[in-house]
Amino acid sequence: MLRRALKLAISTSRSIEHLCPLHSSSSPLSSYPFNFRPFSSSSSSSQSPAGDFVERSVGDASHVDTQQQAATISIDRSGLYNPPDHSHEPTSDSELVRHLKSVIKFRGGPISVAEYMEEVLTNPKAGFYINRDVFGAEGDFITSPEVSQMFGEMIGVWAMCLWEQMGQPTRVNLVELGPGRGTLMADLLRGTSKFNKFTESLHIRLVECSPTLQKLQHKNLKCVDEDSIGANAECNTISTLAGTPVTWHPVLDEVPSGVPTIIIAHEFYDALPVHQFQRTSRGWREKMVDVAEDSKFRFVLSPSPTPANLFLIRRFKWAAKEELDNLDQIEVCPTAIELTESIAKRIGLDGGGALVIDYGLKGIISDSLQAIRKHNFVHILDNPGSADLSAYVDFVSIRHAAEDASDQVSVHGPISQSQFLGSLGINFRVEALLHNSTTDEQAESLRAGYWQLVGEGEAPFWEGSDDQVPIGMGTRYMVMALVNKKQGAPVPFLG
Repeated sequence: MLRRALKLAISTSRSIEHLCPLHSSSSPLSSYPFNFRPFSSSSSSSQSPAGDFVERSVGDASHVDTQQQAATISIDRSGLYNPPDHSHEPTSDSELVRHLKSVIKFRGGPISVAEYMEEVLTNPKAGFYINRDVFGAEGDFITSPEVSQMFGEMIGVWAMCLWEQMGQPTRVNLVELGPGRGTLMADLLRGTSKFNKFTESLHIRLVECSPTLQKLQHKNLKCVDEDSIGANAECNTISTLAGTPVTWHPVLDEVPSGVPTIIIAHEFYDALPVHQFQRTSRGWREKMVDVAEDSKFRFVLSPSPTPANLFLIRRFKWAAKEELDNLDQIEVCPTAIELTESIAKRIGLDGGGALVIDYGLKGIISDSLQAIRKHNFVHILDNPGSADLSAYVDFVSIRHAAEDASDQVSVHGPISQSQFLGSLGINFRVEALLHNSTTDEQAESLRAGYWQLVGEGEAPFWEGSDDQVPIGMGTRYMVMALVNKKQGAPVPFLG
């Protein structure tokens, strides 16, 4: 997901047999009713963080099949663990840590990994994405748009080709989910600014919940605010890069429908909260986050099926038997499924398409959740809110969710980012830019950026220092397209 972290992953041979960024406003476990007491078990996986995983269960609970409804479960509250009483002694806990501990205490039990992940990333006061710029070399990770302008330009080529397949409509919502700094959209608009008919049809819709990032996007898109005149006066924001109107929305559902829509989701799905499950002698149990007696966070297992088991059962229906036979852990992302359903229904009714670009697998995800701080891997429970949390994207779930939601939508891919960008002409683009480069530094930067986007592993041509060697992301990232069937297959999925 980032250059240095990818290098770290390669150098340490980090095993990824596994491997799921609209943020849900509430967790399906917000009224989680179960309580916990110690239970000795040897079922904990070696993939779980060492020293922080404890399995807990209720009394003499017998085996419960995953089909059983949670409402029928008998609850034993005798083993309730209460975190230490409030103390007036000074504490070094951050605001978010105090909030998480208070939630766990108020609920009388642990919270799901998904709820923990959502709070860590998007808590309105202290979430990782909310009040800071986390992107780029000075941040915590680097994304493809920050690597090279060519990435945003190629996405612009794809969007314009899709617009032509749509019949060149005069009004189009161009939506980006989680736009970061706005770099991708800025490069897209610059690259297409000479195609007036296309840019004049666009209304840019940025789905962003962070006020800090909204300001950065406003700046990087070179926006100006124009006051309308009249009884219903409002502030209209225009990007001067191509003269297109820009509007911000906290969630996709607030983007107006009834207009053909092109949606870009680049490194968005990987930040959506995932539920983690582990196979036990009593069936599949959800991994939860609790507070231990030493006031540190730790993982525990739910004693009985949770509401999220309904999505687990659904995911099993999309899997082949051989995938499940030797499976001990699994991640599911209900928010990704629900988001995809919403996108598919919108595209099926209004026309258009969506592009999903992320790292993931074409199969079940086992245990992929990771934390990255300042380009290095850290423990998931270490100082919540100070590190990015992300998980591999389950492209099989996206496909099935889209196809189940609308019979007017076709799903294409996933293919590798390298194949996608190569088919759109990035090779010709880098050659043109190299021809026009005026310094050796410019040429070196272009070659390094190109390799990071389409290459695999360390760049063979690199002659600089080892700690700056470009790491190719071309095969680690995958691309999937969802389009209205009436438009035919999108480029470059035509074959």
